[in-house]
Amino acid sequence: MRTSSGAVNWCVGAAAALAVLGLAMADSSPVALAQQQAQGHGYSRPAPSPHGSRSEVIAPHGMVAASQPLAAQVGLDILKAGGNAIDAAVAVNAMLGLVEPHMNGIGGDLFALVWHADSERLFALNATGRAPHAISRETLVRQGYDRMPGNGPLTWTVPGAVDGWQQLLDRFGTLELADVLAPAIAYARGGFAVTEIIAGQWNAAAPALAEWPDSAATYLPGGRAPLAGEVFRNPRLAATYEALAAGGRDAFYRGDIARRIVAFSEANGGYFTLPDFEDHASVWLEPVSASYRGYDVWEVPPNSSGILALMILNIMEGYDVAALGHNSAEALHLFTEAKKLVWADRDTWVADADANRLPTRQLISKGYAETRRKLIDPDRAATAVTPGRPFEHSDTVYLTVVDKDRNAVSLIESIFGSFGSKVVPGNLGFALQNRGTGFSLEEGHLNSLAPHKRSLHTNMPGFVTRNGEPFMPFGVMGGPMQPQGHWQVLSNIIDFGMNLQEAGDAARVRHSPSSQPGGTLAVEPGVSDAVVDELRRRGHHVVRSGGGIMGGYQAIMINPDTGMLHGGSDPRKDGQVVGY
Repeated sequence: MRTSSGAVNWCVGAAAALAVLGLAMADSSPVALAQQQAQGHGYSRPAPSPHGSRSEVIAPHGMVAASQPLAAQVGLDILKAGGNAIDAAVAVNAMLGLVEPHMNGIGGDLFALVWHADSERLFALNATGRAPHAISRETLVRQGYDRMPGNGPLTWTVPGAVDGWQQLLDRFGTLELADVLAPAIAYARGGFAVTEIIAGQWNAAAPALAEWPDSAATYLPGGRAPLAGEVFRNPRLAATYEALAAGGRDAFYRGDIARRIVAFSEANGGYFTLPDFEDHASVWLEPVSASYRGYDVWEVPPNSSGILALMILNIMEGYDVAALGHNSAEALHLFTEAKKLVWADRDTWVADADANRLPTRQLISKGYAETRRKLIDPDRAATAVTPGRPFEHSDTVYLTVVDKDRNAVSLIESIFGSFGSKVVPGNLGFALQNRGTGFSLEEGHLNSLAPHKRSLHTNMPGFVTRNGEPFMPFGVMGGPMQPQGHWQVLSNIIDFGMNLQEAGDAARVRHSPSSQPGGTLAVEPGVSDAVVDELRRRGHHVVRSGGGIMGGYQAIMINPDTGMLHGGSDPRKDGQVVGY
């Protein structure tokens, strides 16, 4: 129930925390080169941890972890002003839509897991949009497509984020939408300095943005992407946020914003109609879970890909990962083979649950994991895998907030590709997502494009409980990296005893389909040459890769012994953890 309304007094955090780089370890940091440089300059990190690039943040009252420092500070300001974790999460998400626009925004979708302290329950929110009523698989096939395009109006689905914000605030918040949008509105009008990693990713999308006049006018001031440290303003987004502050979610789905998006769609080859927006509604669901060595890991059910992480955890629980060694050839081989099996099931069984009968419970069962585990050759990489038969067995931002009452939010929001569809509808100040790319054009496929249908979603916030108590909201953004990242950071914490910062800093791997038999396994510099050689001997196609494809992690742990909050934030992003 709300306790206040109107603008909240809030103050802007002044500076991001300073990260001190430590010694490079063969099996640890994704910033190995930077750590070597630090060592070369004559200093090392005076801490017992060999894995972390900096310390965990530890605080008693409230904590925010986000992929951009100003966004994290906005969330902390909301907490200090009396808002709860839900209020702060929406404020952070709105701010990220401004400062990290290539990853998220109100043109996109969100999923959230909310631990409500009063009821001692975990709730799941699916705030994803559907395809237009007027589009179908046949629509695109007639235009000559044999697969979904990657950009442009044909990839649009109704944005679900704004309705998700309203749902979160209405059910669990204490503040009004106007309150939590106020900081982002002020920054959109007054400007902010673009951070380093975001600037590089923004610039990479500039050629595609330049093809759409409104996208260029919004995101390419002076004809180019802003450089790191340059001040960027988005008065168009400020005006849109102000309309939401005044009119709530209906301003987006039943008001002028919807009418302007539909008019733009009609003029540019899209299929949006006003009923697409008027019919939109988020859905509250029961989260699904699997246990991993005494910890219960929770995810949002399909159309989220969260069950993929649970399936990997179930398979890997059958191995003594700790005894195999962190990032050993044996452990990485088994993980990669488990991922291949899970992906075969993803491509078959993860889709819109409203439009299909899905075997979700069977897929995440221990019995099913056992049958799939038997297919793994411990000494040889598979070059092809097939989906199981479970019916026979009984670009993206992530943020997390925990408040003083131990309400906790795990939220992920995305416009999918970098700047989504690359299309900004008129002068509204945000890009529309290309989530429709997740549909199939295969006839009869569970995920085939159809009117008013949700596509397969890569997004998946995570949450861990232990003995029925909240333990850790966490997430790893990064498209198909997300389920892979969930297992790796959880294994780092549960199997290897790393703290939250170490768990995010440690070198990661990513398996992807490719032209190579069995796909390609990308590994970060912290994986040793000896491990790479052994993986190749087992038949894996291994390439060295930087951190850009390895996702971005945030986590907050409620220490069960001290009650303190511990936080970690990924060095592959510009983010930070802040607490008080």
